[in-house]
Amino acid sequence: MTDLLIWQTVSIAVGFLLDCLIGDPYKIPHPVMGIGKWISFFDNKLRRGNSNPKDVSRGALTVVLVILLSVVPPALLLWCAWRLHPLAYFALNSVMCGQLLAARQLVREAKKVERALENGDVEGARTAVSFIVGRDTDILDDKGICRAAVETVAENGSDGVIAPLFWMFLFGAVGGFFYKSINTMDSMLGYKNEKYLYFGRAAAKTDDVVNFIPARLSALLMIIVCPLCSLDIKNAWKIFRRDRYKHASPNSAQTESTCAGALRVRLAGDAVYGGVVHKKEYIGDPLKEIEPKDIMRAGNMMYAASAVMLLLGILLREVVILLC
Repeated sequence: MTDLLIWQTVSIAVGFLLDCLIGDPYKIPHPVMGIGKWISFFDNKLRRGNSNPKDVSRGALTVVLVILLSVVPPALLLWCAWRLHPLAYFALNSVMCGQLLAARQLVREAKKVERALENGDVEGARTAVSFIVGRDTDILDDKGICRAAVETVAENGSDGVIAPLFWMFLFGAVGGFFYKSINTMDSMLGYKNEKYLYFGRAAAKTDDVVNFIPARLSALLMIIVCPLCSLDIKNAWKIFRRDRYKHASPNSAQTESTCAGALRVRLAGDAVYGGVVHKKEYIGDPLKEIEPKDIMRAGNMMYAASAVMLLLGILLREVVILLC
């Protein structure tokens, strides 16, 4: 057991480095795409074939089936790799962990938005930001584009990096697959509209549960690293305490409020999804005007917080290994 924990811990660290250095090559199939296909399959089979649209049981069944189909195959592959040789397990777990993290990809896409805005290409920035946010982007001005990009970096710093790391340190790559299956279901099914209000309810609630600790941990880590990123730690703590529940989700505003405070800008506010205006509270105070450089400032804070999360996870694993 101790040997497994050691190899698993080292492979998580290597996976993190692989993600930071390489990211997700566009031509290599991503495991989340496979998870998405299973979600679409059950969406078509269970939701569309349901005569009672208010039935939540089929959505709950979808959650269970997608988790099993996402977790069991990698668990079996890793078990076989461990039986073959620890180095085989190390290599496979490292690659899996690297694919399940999204720090490099998130910053890469956000950088495209920043670059377009700095070049005065608002239309190009709208196109770039449309790949990383769910709202309608064709009506956004340059400030709105900036806010959207900063918000998604702040939120996905937790969803795409720190939360997967949290679950990996609990259960290895299998924990990462467990988390990504739920988070992907929430992003595809967790809408409060006529189509998914009932079918997607189980996915949304499950995502709230598995993100409860990671979202708050992410926010605290982002506050801690503010001095390293030349950001305002006092204002980050102030806005976090004041605005962290100003969102329909109990988790999303945790990191958004921290980021808004650290950057001394105001985020959120009303947004348009599918042509429908959704009323949202503002997060943060407009102590300064948001600017394109704030996108990468948020990205740097995300990287620093993720690195601290990695170090904390390794230290806690070392304690467990010593106690075993």
